[in-house]
Amino acid sequence: MKKFLQFAGLISLCLAAVGFILMMTTHSLTYHTAGALGEANAWYSGVAVIFGKGPASSSGSILGWGGTLNGEFEGTLAWTALLAWIFAIAALVILFLGVLMPLLKVKAFTKFAGLLNLIAVGLLVVGGIFVFVTLPAFAAANKWNNTDNWALGAGWIIGGILYIVAGCFAILPMCADFMAKGKKGKKR
Repeated sequence: MKKFLQFAGLISLCLAAVGFILMMTTHSLTYHTAGALGEANAWYSGVAVIFGKGPASSSGSILGWGGTLNGEFEGTLAWTALLAWIFAIAALVILFLGVLMPLLKVKAFTKFAGLLNLIAVGLLVVGGIFVFVTLPAFAAANKWNNTDNWALGAGWIIGGILYIVAGCFAILPMCADFMAKGKKGKKR
């Protein structure tokens, strides 16, 4: 178990990095509806929802005739997406330092490692939750009447899950230390 706990920070860093990449490169919001006469699809890129400006697309067909409109979205960002992005960057920096500093044998870092690790856990879990509430925040910011047939993109769902799982991995060493101290206290 101790061998596994040595790599918990690195595992957490990798999971959070993959979640961050998914958040930046995949469609954040997707739309699909189909009826007897045709179907319609649309999406907003992750960048468009995070920063309020970026690629978006809409396509549709009626009775076999249709087309696609690719363009740039310029509107209001989703505050939850921006905060999730900021929290992910901050957590990635903290986790990277947590992996790097023991390798460089920086003694001063060990005093604050537990606190920084706890901050990274909080940032990742809250950022993951913010990813999941992006659709209503974006809809409210852009004054949509409803969100019928709109959904969070698969990359963002996986990214949000990875943020929360990364937070769980980051807290494992602290939980193990807490459990070890609890067992020592009972033996006395």
